[in-house]
Amino acid sequence: QVQLVESGGGLVQAGGSLRLSCAASGRTFRNYTMGWFRQAPGKEREFVAAITTSGGSTYYADSVKGRFTISRDNAKNTVYLQMNSLKPEDTAVYYCAARNKYALGNTKAEYDYWGQGTQVTVSS
Repeated sequence: QVQLVESGGGLVQAGGSLRLSCAASGRTFRNYTMGWFRQAPGKEREFVAAITTSGGSTYYADSVKGRFTISRDNAKNTVYLQMNSLKPEDTAVYYCAARNKYALGNTKAEYDYWGQGTQVTVSS
């Protein structure tokens, strides 16, 4: 089992940057594909990015491609989401998720464990 704790959210102006972190408990972090999702008020939770166990492959939603970068440090049991050129429509609660399979996933149902989320607010 994996416990996930996100941090790094906050208020930023449009065009700015933030880096989210997700710290995982447990010795098997390296066995999990990791993902980031987000949920804006009144909307469904949506996929943002995912990274395989070794970090060798990544996958992004079209809405963030070229602006966001997912990475991981297995020695620190941490996955990151670097967010650049932020837009007001990126405002949401961002969730970290873990999937006990190698293949990348881009739907909520494919992930087994979730963090509590961190708020990101982008002002115009």
